[in-house]
Amino acid sequence: MTRKSGILRRLLPLIILVLCASLVYSLVRCQMSINAKQQELASVQIQLNDQLAKNEELQRTLDDGEDAIIERIAREEGYSKPNERIWIDISGK
Repeated sequence: MTRKSGILRRLLPLIILVLCASLVYSLVRCQMSINAKQQELASVQIQLNDQLAKNEELQRTLDDGEDAIIERIAREEGYSKPNERIWIDISGK
């Protein structure tokens, strides 16, 4: 019985050390996974905010009606209403 007790006494610290090392490894791996998911979440939230802004702009365009949409496109292409003067700032400011 003393021989088994001696072997157990020698192996017990080694077993505890291996167990602690595996727990630390698992903890570090989980923390790295959490950090990666948090970065992914931040990226997706930025994309969501961009898409919500685009949706809001499109909704405002739809709310303006067809005439306002046609007028906006015409003005972007340089057209104007009859007897309307268009001023262009060439100073670059």
